[in-house]
Amino acid sequence: MAIKKSELYSSLWASCDALRGGMDATQYKDYVLFMLFIKYVSDKYADTDDFAPAVVIPAGAGFKDMVALKGNPNIGEKINTQVIQSLIEANSKLARSDFPDFDDPTKLGEGDAKVKRISNLIGIFQKPELDFSQNRAENDDILGDAYEYLMRHFATQSGKSKGQFYTPSEVSRIIASVIGISHENTVGSTTVYDPTCGSGSLLLKVAAQAERHITLEGQEKDVTTAGLARMNMILHDFPSANILAGDTLAAPKFLDEERLRTYDYVVANPPFSDKQWSTGVNLGEDDKHKRWAWGNPPAKQGDYAYLLHIIRSMKGSGKAACILPHGVLFRGNAEAAIREKLVRSGILKGIIGLPANLFYGTGIPACIVVLDKENAANRHGIFMIDASKGFKKDGPKNRLRSQDIHRIVDAFTKGQDIEGYARMVPFNLISSEKNAFNLNLPRYIDSSEPEDLQDINGHLRGGIPERDIDGLSDYWDVVPSVRAELFEPFDRPGYYSLRVDVSELKPTIFANAEFLKFKAKVDQIFADWRKQNTPHLNGFAQDGLPKDLIHTISENLLTGFKAAPLMNAYDVYQYLMDYWAEQMQDDCYLIAADGWTTGVQPREIVKIKNKDNKLAWPEPADYLIGARRFKSDLVPASILVARYFTAEQAAIDALDVELSELEQKMTEAFEEGSGEEGLLVDAIEGDEGKQKVAEKLLNARLKQIKGNADFADEAKALSDYKTLLDAQKAMKKKRKDARTALDKAIHEKYPALTEDEVKVLVIADKWLTQLGSDIASELDRTAQRLTGRVRELAERYETSLPDLDKELVKLSAKVADHLRNMGATWE
Repeated sequence: MAIKKSELYSSLWASCDALRGGMDATQYKDYVLFMLFIKYVSDKYADTDDFAPAVVIPAGAGFKDMVALKGNPNIGEKINTQVIQSLIEANSKLARSDFPDFDDPTKLGEGDAKVKRISNLIGIFQKPELDFSQNRAENDDILGDAYEYLMRHFATQSGKSKGQFYTPSEVSRIIASVIGISHENTVGSTTVYDPTCGSGSLLLKVAAQAERHITLEGQEKDVTTAGLARMNMILHDFPSANILAGDTLAAPKFLDEERLRTYDYVVANPPFSDKQWSTGVNLGEDDKHKRWAWGNPPAKQGDYAYLLHIIRSMKGSGKAACILPHGVLFRGNAEAAIREKLVRSGILKGIIGLPANLFYGTGIPACIVVLDKENAANRHGIFMIDASKGFKKDGPKNRLRSQDIHRIVDAFTKGQDIEGYARMVPFNLISSEKNAFNLNLPRYIDSSEPEDLQDINGHLRGGIPERDIDGLSDYWDVVPSVRAELFEPFDRPGYYSLRVDVSELKPTIFANAEFLKFKAKVDQIFADWRKQNTPHLNGFAQDGLPKDLIHTISENLLTGFKAAPLMNAYDVYQYLMDYWAEQMQDDCYLIAADGWTTGVQPREIVKIKNKDNKLAWPEPADYLIGARRFKSDLVPASILVARYFTAEQAAIDALDVELSELEQKMTEAFEEGSGEEGLLVDAIEGDEGKQKVAEKLLNARLKQIKGNADFADEAKALSDYKTLLDAQKAMKKKRKDARTALDKAIHEKYPALTEDEVKVLVIADKWLTQLGSDIASELDRTAQRLTGRVRELAERYETSLPDLDKELVKLSAKVADHLRNMGATWE
């Protein structure tokens, strides 16, 4: 049975991280990612019949040969010479600098410690679920995604200035979308270039957006990171990608004769504010590539140097996007002069402001600068987006959610003006005397929250200001009668009071006829989406493509809920994407690997050694068969029971209720009889706080006082408690027998399920039930936001100044009375 995708990633990371020891994450990642690489190319190409495989695996240089070296005292040296060197000699695109040194004692230790560490690392990749011989790299690439997962985790742990080898995949997805690349406008010869490609993740996201094998080229200054990029390309089935090492600004490698090569698309995430960019670079007219025609960038601020290199690398019809710090939008002096020329050229198509703390190695906010040469002459403004507030916390960093990405891309590609978020800013406003080509986003987009103004008159004389009630106009447009039900005129114009008690706000709203109509509309939208997409879900099968499925159904959900008033369609979309990440994705990959009926079969959970080297259960079981534990990942037993064994579960639930009532009686009897003079005291054992009636002591005491009239009361108390104990014992046995019978029925039901039955359990009872519950929760939150605001306003203006004065007089009089009664006197 296939392992869950998320479980594969997390276990891979946990295992590798446990072996790292004191090694820096930036160093250890090279060993882990090489192991992933050699495992993949060995699985896919070692025994291939391909005439020209992407990677040639010479005899003795495959993963199985590394396995054979486990425990060998010279394991590090042999991997270097027997495996890595053989790969380099057989593959001209691979270089020694691409791979780590497996015989380095400063990183891997010496003697037995080194042998053990390398052997254990190899062992991690021997897991049967890490079989990539059938990897579908061009579609749902589990291996490529695992590589991304490891890269992100290593970047997180790499610390300041060391995590720049990786561009967050969410930002890469935005760039791939806003440059306009797609399957429809690309061919195999379409060219994409990244002058600072890092590990290559940005190039690969662009290629994924194109949905075809296009021409990828990239340059990376750090030779080790360039090696990671080359491996990354192979792992994502882009072995023809050309990645070269070197300083892009001082010695660009991609030339057509003496001129910079130009490309259809250019993307980049250069090092922010690079202070050494000019080392070895010819400035002014001495630059043979003519990159500084608009002026030399500042010597200690390299952002515009990279941007000008990108512009020079674009074809006449080229598109580009570059990640830069916000400072490029407003810094003065030389950068201001270059910025003015950039705006006047018409090449600058758009600016997307991102949240702070997204990128590894820095916490400063950045922006995406979008360039377009093809339409420069006809451009009359710059499209700006301030997306700085859309993110979630993810450990020490911020991270864009699916809805944040979609909202940015929707606004940019459709050119939507959205108040407080996006607008087309005309050139005449940018070039005005007031702005003087300053592109700082707050000058053009006010994304601040409106101030919640206090009404002095309301505080002085009471009453809720009409202005604040009008501020809820989004609700009144949909449910106007709710306003009339909640508010009535106060004692003067422009002010209102509540018609209902604060505690009745929510019931009043939910019972309103117009609100019920609104709720029914939301329910119908979900019902329509369910009807539209159930065929897609039912049609998903073994060898299906999970990413295609989620794209289809999520886009349909977003489109459908854009027609729902009051509700944010992107919030609803996020529920589905969160559920996809947490559960549904694993289900779909399981189905794609094994099919519905095989995928639903339970697996036995076996004890494993935990970090303390003790046997422990790795996860809770769904049900037991004797001492054996089982769990179905696709259909948990609770869902199976809810459809097929409701009567049996109801009987167990009834026994649980009876048992709870019985144990409550036992608790009461114990509390009554456990004091110093209690009648049960001679049958109680245990330390304070953990005392209980011991059946052995109880029986012995009963036998001791049997027939003694002096102890009649104690005998009755003990006898009554014994009756409760016997009843508890009998009921627990009955409950255990019922649970055992149900577990047996569950175990026998799984293999008997038909494919159609499995689909009902998974699609209707699991996936759609969860999503329906999430949408109902969002609907409830929509009403709760109205309730909360009304309550806030009511409480804010509930007590006027005259009322406070009266209360002050009353309390002062009480204090004076108390002082007088205490004998205090004053003149």
